[in-house]
Amino acid sequence: MSTSTPDDPQSPELPEDIRALGYEQARDELVGIVQRLESGQGGLEESIALWERGELLSTRCQQWLDGARERLDAAVQRQQAQSTDQQN
Repeated sequence: MSTSTPDDPQSPELPEDIRALGYEQARDELVGIVQRLESGQGGLEESIALWERGELLSTRCQQWLDGARERLDAAVQRQQAQSTDQQN
């Protein structure tokens, strides 16, 4: 499992405007990009630019999800450790 978190300095370098996005914001923008690409109405240059931004947004969303998973795993481990301590 990746150790990336939303603010991990070792995460792939993302533009500041994308790093500033919360999960829902990045996801919503990514959904909009997918819809625009699927419509097929844009030209090649626009489609490439949208695809590139979509890749960055996807990376940002994954960073948030990885960070959330790590937080949940840590909480479960703490809970299990407390349960073990209470049983002893």
